[in-house]
Amino acid sequence: MPPRPWSRGIRLGILFGGLTSVVSVVGIGRAWAACDVGVNAGANAMTLFFLAPLVWIAAAIPWVVLQGVLGRRHRRSALIAGLVFTVWFTWFLVTWLGMPDSYPSPWCTDNVPPWWPSYLPA
Repeated sequence: MPPRPWSRGIRLGILFGGLTSVVSVVGIGRAWAACDVGVNAGANAMTLFFLAPLVWIAAAIPWVVLQGVLGRRHRRSALIAGLVFTVWFTWFLVTWLGMPDSYPSPWCTDNVPPWWPSYLPA
């Protein structure tokens, strides 16, 4: 018997939510380190430690909803929509939280780290 759409959504949400959380937290941490954001590395690490499960949950819920609603009839469309959302959400978190406009950075021009690709908007 094939898995139900909701259970498939939960499994995919756990998987892709976790990947989104890890990639986002690492990207935010690298951006903060490159631009000298925050008090010190310990405080930044604690902030990211508490942020990681929130990102995981926020990234997993759309997967569950997409697979449960759209995945009943259009599995491929639900998968593609979930992947597009995951890429967008990761980019959004790294640019919004990792590159704060209100924080003056002497090391990064426009608060964009030097390793950030120029073809991606920040």
